[in-house]
Amino acid sequence: MNKTINQCLCCSSRRHFLKSFLPAVVAFTVLQSAKPANAEVHQTKALVLSCIDFRFLTAERYFLRNKNLTDEYDWTALAGASLAVTGFPHQSDAEAFWDQLDISYKLHHINKVMIIDHQDCGAYAMMIDPNLSKDPERELQVHTDYLSRAYSSIRSRYPDLGIELYFATLNQGKVQQVLPKL
Repeated sequence: MNKTINQCLCCSSRRHFLKSFLPAVVAFTVLQSAKPANAEVHQTKALVLSCIDFRFLTAERYFLRNKNLTDEYDWTALAGASLAVTGFPHQSDAEAFWDQLDISYKLHHINKVMIIDHQDCGAYAMMIDPNLSKDPERELQVHTDYLSRAYSSIRSRYPDLGIELYFATLNQGKVQQVLPKL
């Protein structure tokens, strides 16, 4: 009695078929049980915007540590800080700030924005008045105006975020709060 075994056209034997089929079954089983990759959720307290001026980095970090924000903030630096939010010296600076704020808000669930302007700012000297720092009272007033503009812009886009405004001085890196003019 002659039995004919029907074989798959692509396989020359059952053994070859099983050897090629088995890895696919194992891979399918592993993939079915695997969970999709999830990015870890990171939460921080604030987005800090400061100027790029290196002279204030130590004072700003010390200030933020005293505000209980050590390692709990995102940091963005743009020349002029509040000046950059209003589009000076270039509109791309404002766009960079808004992009960073949006990312920080969505990814890190910040609850406030802190803007730190400083005395003797080169960006303000270039865009407003090269002699601005020679009149400390006027300098603070001009910064207060731009900090207030930034405050209003942020408040209109992100009404649920707290906004804190500050001005750092060259005198021992003192950082004082500035109240927005509404």
